[in-house]
Amino acid sequence: MKRLASLLVVWLMLGLTTGCWDNNELDEYGYVQAVSIDRSADGLILVTTHFYNPSSKTEMGEGAKSPQKGINIQTTGKTFFEAVRDIPTEFGRKAKWDHMRVILLGETLARTENIREVLDFFSRDHEPRGTVLPMIAEKTAGDFLSIKPFIEQTIGQQYKKMETNGSLYSADSSDIPLYELAIQLKSPSKTAALPYLHKHYSQNKAMVSGVALIQDGKMTGLLNEPDTEALMMLTGRYNSGILEFPCLNNTEKEKSNKESFEVLTFHSKVTPTVKEDTVSVSAQVEMEGTVGELRCSQLKSKQDIERFEKSIQDKVKQQIEHAIATFKRQEADPIGIGNQIYRNDPKLWKRLEPTWKKRLAQSQFQVTVTIRVLSTGMNVGTPFGIKEK
Repeated sequence: MKRLASLLVVWLMLGLTTGCWDNNELDEYGYVQAVSIDRSADGLILVTTHFYNPSSKTEMGEGAKSPQKGINIQTTGKTFFEAVRDIPTEFGRKAKWDHMRVILLGETLARTENIREVLDFFSRDHEPRGTVLPMIAEKTAGDFLSIKPFIEQTIGQQYKKMETNGSLYSADSSDIPLYELAIQLKSPSKTAALPYLHKHYSQNKAMVSGVALIQDGKMTGLLNEPDTEALMMLTGRYNSGILEFPCLNNTEKEKSNKESFEVLTFHSKVTPTVKEDTVSVSAQVEMEGTVGELRCSQLKSKQDIERFEKSIQDKVKQQIEHAIATFKRQEADPIGIGNQIYRNDPKLWKRLEPTWKKRLAQSQFQVTVTIRVLSTGMNVGTPFGIKEK
């Protein structure tokens, strides 16, 4: 009898748990792949939301085309939230932010407004993930969502791959998720470096290279690819890449020839020192790799290898010093020197902070670069096609 009563209670409890009292059907949502934020001509927030199109219908006939996998919906509002709330009135579905890949901020907007206010929605709402990738787009960001992807199904996914793999293999840009951007903007230095998305050769193609410097929430400058590569080295975000440098002989005939070195392992350490309120910084960079390309140098002996390494060291040191000069001229601290001083001595930082930009511009850097060639690759240490004597 007790067993029967227990089964009856369990059956009743299971009955109460069935059903979908808060169900939402798939056709109620549109899954966001990317979003761009600009300012419209009438002063409103202009939002272009790029949705994934799950339709698999294809046209029939000789000129049949595959369905477009990305759909752009443009809305405006006094706030970002107001703009996205109007999406169902045009799209018929509520925006779902869980699978968003990138956030594009227009350069015009980023130079004039505090991006912390623009991005506040993404840190406050429960759907967007902290791993989404923010970027600065040349001029206006909305135009970049109309470009067709090369191989990915949506342009949002294409931009994500361009940023992550470009940062990983070439170090021509940065790879920074939203949560890390928030940390950098709240740090003592209040400086961040966001990947820069711009048109390349044609209006129908784009590339991610260089970084935009963000100081206290606004874009203040733009770094080219060599300075960006140096920044990645100084911040320890450099993973691998190719270094180009002049030939060893460097004769008038071979002056324009460049050789290359593939970096396999990398390590850097930046150490600030403050004495009598004067800031000096030691930057140590170490790399190991293999010869990527020889055009005129011949690496037959230990002395040749040492000269080869020295040539690379001089080139990298010059590149880093050029980037440092750019930071000092712009009074920017993307390396995070102020952050290190704060962590080591908060009281000292409190004293330096009011005049930090000027102190940074007057600081002294000591750059040391060490290069080690592990091998010349599968070929001998002479240019391809030249017989070794």
